[in-house]
Amino acid sequence: MKFNSLLKVLVLLLCIFEGIGKTYAQNAFPYSITNDVKNRELSAAMKRSFYQYQSPFLPENELYSQFRYTRISGLGYNNNDGTVTRRDPSKIIFENGKYYVYYTKRQTSVKPVGGVWTSGYQNTPPVNPKWNDTIPSVDWDLAEIWYATSIDGFNWVEQGVAVKRPAKPTPGWRSVATPDILKFKGKYYLYYQAFVEAPGTRGDYCPVGVAYSDSPDGPWLHSTKVALDTGAKGEWDQYAVQDPTPLVHNGLIYIYYKGAFNRPNTVFVALGLATSDNPLGPFQKHPLNPVINSGHEVCFFPFKEGVAGFAITDGNEHFTIQYAKDWVNFEIAAITEMMPLGGNGFVPDAFTDTKDGRGITWGLCFFRYSDDCSYLARFDCDLSQDVHDKEMKGNHYPIDAEVYFKKSLSEAQKERIQKQNESLQNEH
Repeated sequence: MKFNSLLKVLVLLLCIFEGIGKTYAQNAFPYSITNDVKNRELSAAMKRSFYQYQSPFLPENELYSQFRYTRISGLGYNNNDGTVTRRDPSKIIFENGKYYVYYTKRQTSVKPVGGVWTSGYQNTPPVNPKWNDTIPSVDWDLAEIWYATSIDGFNWVEQGVAVKRPAKPTPGWRSVATPDILKFKGKYYLYYQAFVEAPGTRGDYCPVGVAYSDSPDGPWLHSTKVALDTGAKGEWDQYAVQDPTPLVHNGLIYIYYKGAFNRPNTVFVALGLATSDNPLGPFQKHPLNPVINSGHEVCFFPFKEGVAGFAITDGNEHFTIQYAKDWVNFEIAAITEMMPLGGNGFVPDAFTDTKDGRGITWGLCFFRYSDDCSYLARFDCDLSQDVHDKEMKGNHYPIDAEVYFKKSLSEAQKERIQKQNESLQNEH
């Protein structure tokens, strides 16, 4: 009896172990992905694949795209000598049967002489700066807001100045730059950085100003009041609120903007949000600011019930496209490359208060001939619910080797490596 009982126990144990083996094999991550897979226990990385992104498969992620670039025609740059520059395009709008874009334009007799970043100044303004009322400090100094129109988005016709620098002491008397456009209740508003000192004196220290018009062609009138002011002393945006980007949501104007704060020798750039029911302000800054911890240029567009935005240049999450279903709490929706510098899109539903944003497929950005001269260009992408462009959804983006080799070691780096090699040789 004892033997039979022992045999039964052994058989039972064998069955249990065999079942455990089968269960382990069945629970291995499957080769074919179905909707049920996300309900299993997952590693942190695989949870992000299923829950953070629109799809675990890159081509199916509607907020992932590569970018393609095209030179645009119709705008001249005086042989790229630094006396004419165009940069920081607004959103593109479609009015009167054509596209409109507004941008920073500087047209001076000489090229910029350098600001705090190029002249070695720290937080103290220079005693005898090289710039003056006619000599610009940096690329966007002594600038005004110009605009151009196009039938096809590739060939543009410059129409002239939209917003001139106002008379001193109205903010913007030194320079008006980095504009973006809002259409609200039948009127048009241009928001811009309003400089009251030469950019680069200490940094880009300025508030946001606004001009308004009944027509996208103007005339534009300056508001005498600042639309969005810098923060109080000690706050993250105490010196500058930059790149204002307006959208309409829940009957309010949402302005996303950039601020820069730092600790010694380190700059931290992040993006904030301010809202108002009046386009002229005042705007109330969101208590959770900053709402994006990276980026430099500011580009946002409605997408589905939420809003998507670019985090382009700076920060731990640069080169990402981010999404906030509630328009405040952003998560990384995609990681990409070669994003548009200073890009802004054609956003047909930017001001419709949509609850189903369609996304974007193209816009304008800028590149630099040099630190003294920037020029506008077109980018195309597929960040749209309505377009499914497989060419935009690829990865392993081919880049010519010479692009990499142009980023060669500096002399200081070569010297450091040589010393390391010499130290190893001496040790042995």
